Amino acid sequence: MSDQGKSISKYVITHLEKKHVKDKFDCGIDVLNDYLKIQAGQDMKKNVAVSYVLTAHGSNHILGYYTLSSIGIMAGELPADIIRKLPRYPILPGILIGRLARDKESYGKEIGHHLLVDALKRSLGVSTQLGSVAVIVDAKNEKAVMFYKNFGFFEFPDNNRRLFLPMGTIKKLGLTNFNEENPTAQPSIKTLHHHPAETLAK
Repeated sequence: MSDQGKSISKYVITHLEKKHVKDKFDCGIDVLNDYLKIQAGQDMKKNVAVSYVLTAHGSNHILGYYTLSSIGIMAGELPADIIRKLPRYPILPGILIGRLARDKESYGKEIGHHLLVDALKRSLGVSTQLGSVAVIVDAKNEKAVMFYKNFGFFEFPDNNRRLFLPMGTIKKLGLTNFNEENPTAQPSIKTLHHHPAETLAK
């Protein structure tokens, strides 16, 4: 088994549940720490956003997390070459990765890579049931922008902190629909390369 395969098999990514240990999570950015510890559960109950957490097998200690929710994309905000390929609707459906962070103690273990691949895989699965033209992220800083751009995300023309990846591009990455019975089955991204300095602070 490759080193990457061994790394992937160590982890499980599931819905945030009461059993998960949130209090010790520290990604280095208070707003992302506080969201996980205080707001994430409430947003799930109110169907605002769903949080997914990454843990090691046999542990409930959270090493990283991300959130997914729906978003309306103003067509005029997208690049002209993208708009020409889409239906002429003023607002287009998308999926928002609202937050994505990894614990400082897990630096260097490609937690961010695993989280983003899982988020893209889930988003692709959702898009087969509910229309979505792209996955959107809002980066908190320039390092985060570089992290997403190295996965193939494009900047919005008028907002370089907001990025998108067309669903058509995601379909070409060889991702399989997420299987709840095998949450550690992570596909590799063959055509994209993640940033070597893993920065997850969005």
